[in-house]
Amino acid sequence: MLPLCAPPFPRRTLVMGIVNITPDSFYDGGRLSNLEAVRDHAVALVRDGADLLDVGGESTRPGADPVSPDEELRRVLPALEQLVSLDLPVSVDTYRAETARRALGLGAAMVNDITALRGDPEMAPVIAAAGCPCVLMHMQGEPKTMQQAPRYDDVVDDIRAFFDERLRHAAAEGIREDRIWLDPGFGFGKTVDQNLLLLRRLDEFRCFGRPLLLGVSNKATLGAVLGADVGDRTEGTAAAVAFAVAGGVHCVRVHDVKTMARVVRVCDAITRGKARNNG
Repeated sequence: MLPLCAPPFPRRTLVMGIVNITPDSFYDGGRLSNLEAVRDHAVALVRDGADLLDVGGESTRPGADPVSPDEELRRVLPALEQLVSLDLPVSVDTYRAETARRALGLGAAMVNDITALRGDPEMAPVIAAAGCPCVLMHMQGEPKTMQQAPRYDDVVDDIRAFFDERLRHAAAEGIREDRIWLDPGFGFGKTVDQNLLLLRRLDEFRCFGRPLLLGVSNKATLGAVLGADVGDRTEGTAAAVAFAVAGGVHCVRVHDVKTMARVVRVCDAITRGKARNNG
């Protein structure tokens, strides 16, 4: 089993495969409508080179409405039972403490919280008690409204200040710093230009000494640059993933694992001076 937070950081960039158990996700909503489809998809992600899987039961696309806590549990827990048997770490994508607690009890290895512990006051105690890794992501607003004229003084400086405050909050709640990953939230409450600036200045987030996760896969910014619909953004995703690896991210969250794992492998060989290994 791949260690998620053991120092030093992984000697290669990790690839996180996305498993969306939602009918309305922007890219693959409704494709995984039963447990057999979930397992087949996850097996394919593993075969194609995923290092870890990320399962979520609520769409966070711009304009999405939240689902009820019970509905999230109904979607996520049976799927998680299928995923944990595949001998890869599984991250649960949720901001609800009860979903995280029950997912960890079933064998999830990480909590990926798009609200960075702001969505549920009980989330931090759950993570602290479990001692598990967690992802703290930056988002301005919430999915329903986040793309309605997001404003920053300087998007990178503002996110850095946000991470500084969130890390202090997490420490005060008993979460060990060496268990925290950071995600600057590409596409979450940011304009096209702000997202592109974030990519250009990714190395500035390395000042925190924490692993960086980035999710650029098939997002609207790439569509805006290419003039391409959501199903036609593979090359844009590959370019953004390559730039992210060169910028020092430790993990990329993607839909098309086979293609992006190959992109990552070549980028690692170039930027780190060696071919991919198991470290």
